[in-house]
Amino acid sequence: MAKKAVLIGCNYPGTKAELNGCINDVWRMHTCLIHKYGFLENDITVLIDTDHSYTQPTGKNIRSAMSRLVRSARPGDVLFVHYSGHGTRLPAETGEDDDTGYDECIVPTDMNLITDEDFREFVEKLPKGCRITMVSDSCHSGGLIEAAKEQIGESTKEGSQLSSSGFIFQNFLHRTVDDTIKNDIGEYDETHNQEYSYVKNRSLPLPTLIDMLKVKTGQDDIDIGKLRSTLFYIFREDASPKVKQFMKFILNKFQYGDGESGGHSGILGLVSNLAQGLLKHNLNESDEEYENPVGNVEEYATSTKRNFVDGGVLLSGCQTDQTSADASPDGNSKEAYGAFSNAIQAIIAETDGVVTHRELILKARKKLKRQGYTQKPGLYCSDHNVDSPFIC
Repeated sequence: MAKKAVLIGCNYPGTKAELNGCINDVWRMHTCLIHKYGFLENDITVLIDTDHSYTQPTGKNIRSAMSRLVRSARPGDVLFVHYSGHGTRLPAETGEDDDTGYDECIVPTDMNLITDEDFREFVEKLPKGCRITMVSDSCHSGGLIEAAKEQIGESTKEGSQLSSSGFIFQNFLHRTVDDTIKNDIGEYDETHNQEYSYVKNRSLPLPTLIDMLKVKTGQDDIDIGKLRSTLFYIFREDASPKVKQFMKFILNKFQYGDGESGGHSGILGLVSNLAQGLLKHNLNESDEEYENPVGNVEEYATSTKRNFVDGGVLLSGCQTDQTSADASPDGNSKEAYGAFSNAIQAIIAETDGVVTHRELILKARKKLKRQGYTQKPGLYCSDHNVDSPFIC
């Protein structure tokens, strides 16, 4: 039985999204895996953005590391992923029956978003009898593995009675900036905990993401409705498979019309600045490092909720509509940490590492509440993994 891990930390140094505790979270977990759970250092892949001697946590590099992890898996192996960094969420854009009504995303250091559906596809490729555990200490992390059953939490429609997303293609494109920003605001009060002189949430609001993409591209006309097309324009074949699916759908509309907008107007303005030949080339590009199938266009346009995934366990730092805290005692950035990651380390120390997924999340909820945090960690997994041991 092999034990392998991928640890990802994004502090976004020198940007308006900068955080302090994410790299510290990675190194604390690195030490924990080796000394508490018996991982070998050579079997732990570290991606951080504060030291260029390490692989940078770009979207492409994270997906490549995840793909290698999954491809190397054999039945009985223990796989572990820890992500500390910003999270964000986009409205589900095609009317599909998403279990939270949003595309939850992690935010790599280059802003090349990785979606909940991308993580689900990694989990679906696991061999039978293999489990991957993912800790995501980021905002909006509830439901980050799409179609993983919610066991503890209030993020999914089943668990929280969230209204049906009702997002159809045109509604998404015409959604106002104000409405999206309103939905992106987290619950965390950065001033409520007087024990810490530095507390910041790990949410990247869509306006901030847009501003950073404007700087990256030099384009001033990026807005909510153009986020996915902009991500494809920047990253091309390295973009999220979900983004590539979206763009293939648009290309189909561009070529054959959408039956409503009357030709090449309306929604088709999204691709007016992209040459169709270039778009086709990048959509059909095959990358051997990680597979990005774009699937059938019509299936994408009328997609429905898939069955629950079985081999993935997600421990989220908060619910999909909440934020996770980046904090440090006395404002010392060298000692900064994610509140959820810190709680996990404390619980591992208290239990000598012998704790189930259910116990860990319930203990973390109580610990964070006592410390004054409003975020509520969640557990997403199949029924038979609820009371199985954390990591191994």
